[in-house]
Amino acid sequence: MNPRAPCRGYRAGPVFHGRDENHTAPPEAEESVEPIYFYIGTVFGLQAVCVTALFVCSWVMSGTCVAGMLAVSWFVINRQDTSKVDQGIPLRENWALPYFSCQVAALTGFLSNNISSASEMFCYLTMSATTFTFLLLWEHGHYVLFVQALCLFLLDSLDLVPHRKTTDINKVYLSSLFLTYLFQFQNSSLLSSPLLSLLIGSVLARFFQRKMKMGPLVARVMKLLLHFHLVFTSGITFSYLIKKLFPVSNGDFTLKFLEVKLGLNMTTDFVTNFLLCQDGLRASGQDLFLRLTHTSVLPFYVLVLTVCLLSTVQTVFRRLSGQPMNTSVRLEGGRIGEQPVVIYHVFHTLFFGFLTLLFDGMKYLWTPYVCMFTAFGVCSPDLWMTVFRWLKLKSIHPVVLSLILSTAVPTIIGFSLWREFYPRVLAELADLQEFYDPDMVELISWIRSQVPMAAVFAGSPLLLGTIKLCSGSVVTSLPIYSDVTLLKRTEDTYQVYAMRSAEDVYKRLMAQKTNYVIVEESICNDVQLKKGCRVKDLLDISNRHVVHDRSQIDSFSKPGRFCQEIKMNYSPYTNYFTRVFWNRSYHVYKVNSVISFQY
Repeated sequence: MNPRAPCRGYRAGPVFHGRDENHTAPPEAEESVEPIYFYIGTVFGLQAVCVTALFVCSWVMSGTCVAGMLAVSWFVINRQDTSKVDQGIPLRENWALPYFSCQVAALTGFLSNNISSASEMFCYLTMSATTFTFLLLWEHGHYVLFVQALCLFLLDSLDLVPHRKTTDINKVYLSSLFLTYLFQFQNSSLLSSPLLSLLIGSVLARFFQRKMKMGPLVARVMKLLLHFHLVFTSGITFSYLIKKLFPVSNGDFTLKFLEVKLGLNMTTDFVTNFLLCQDGLRASGQDLFLRLTHTSVLPFYVLVLTVCLLSTVQTVFRRLSGQPMNTSVRLEGGRIGEQPVVIYHVFHTLFFGFLTLLFDGMKYLWTPYVCMFTAFGVCSPDLWMTVFRWLKLKSIHPVVLSLILSTAVPTIIGFSLWREFYPRVLAELADLQEFYDPDMVELISWIRSQVPMAAVFAGSPLLLGTIKLCSGSVVTSLPIYSDVTLLKRTEDTYQVYAMRSAEDVYKRLMAQKTNYVIVEESICNDVQLKKGCRVKDLLDISNRHVVHDRSQIDSFSKPGRFCQEIKMNYSPYTNYFTRVFWNRSYHVYKVNSVISFQY
């Protein structure tokens, strides 16, 4: 459920004008833009910035604006897999990822060979500003930049990019981490981030290996392997020492989560299994690749990636063999893998593609650059020239044919996309649907009119996010799955769907100073076929109330399921809770401050 959607459905009510239905806004307020529309407009404006950055990035790499237009077309057609703005507007990713797109575009220009000193300085300053902003807006930004830094580390280790440029980029990372650490009030998780550990490890390893890029092939390979060992060993050691000096609450949990995700361990912990059941943290299914194939981007992506990867492998072998770096790549040479910017994007798409196979949510970091990279490839004469050099084409001049194909292929692709998807996109844009949930509207109306503003509500995170957004009431949790402490509070709230006694649930809710608890029928009576990810099943396993032994299920709980027993309205449930509101979807119970013993 989109937390903002019920507010849109409730727009005719008093959601946007205080708690009094008879309240009338002054004339000045009527002329101004409502906050919710300003918020939505800003988010969509940032999405336009993201698309513009992809356009510029593809244009810079290919040298033609046709590649930029093709990249934007694929992005819009595949928007289900390129952006989360259609699924949920109030997400931190929607604010942060456009800055990451600008950072990648600036990095692309900075790594280009044929760039003036003024343009290089502009790209460097843009990269510095967007890197800092990206880290500041998203708490997971340093993980994304770690993957990017790993790509650049490989480029530098394999001597595929000038060492001066990687040094400047590392300075950007270090300064951005330091400023973000200060602006986020000494956020200790940044000190133990893998990005900082990689930077420290590479600096130390470079200090001890000053002549790593010298010698014959075998010697350079051995030095390279030793370099990797030194970097990762020193990085892991630095991270371990930082965690000992500055304890990080989420560090051990992240490691435990990854062990369970990769199948290295098993757990009955509710929070871990609850996160594993989230769509964004599940493995990508076949639907993603079928959709990308249907829009023709995946087949061309495989073609472009294969050519660029093979050419990159050839370049790596030449570097390890002692051949110097060629900074002036000509079309006649047919070596697209000699360009540092192309090699970076090959590593970029490979790393993020591998992460997308593990976590479906990573597709929003991978698919946009699939569109950009594929558009660059089919519009680049260098790619076709590389293929013709391998095929040793002699019947037709390869330079002429590569120029023809770099124009004809994107034209044919663009025409087919326009013919098949343009009417569909226009129809979807014209179909302005509005979400409306009458039960939710009734609940929000009751809260706004009957409940004190200071009352504290407990319930599922998504529902509480809606209540917080539409009524401003105090809630015990929010749909933020990056905070382990908040997830633990959510686990206590979710005990209303477990096989717990009334006294046990009452104590847990009173510990959170809860005044009202909301029981949802959709969670209490969830009958989906895949039972492993139902909230009540996760709670039963975590509480040891149910044990799965092969094909048998054994129950070890004396109390019944709380959310079902409380509806019977008998003691001891009526001693602790009083039902004050109900409809088809929601039951609201007041947590009695004074226990009444009724029989």
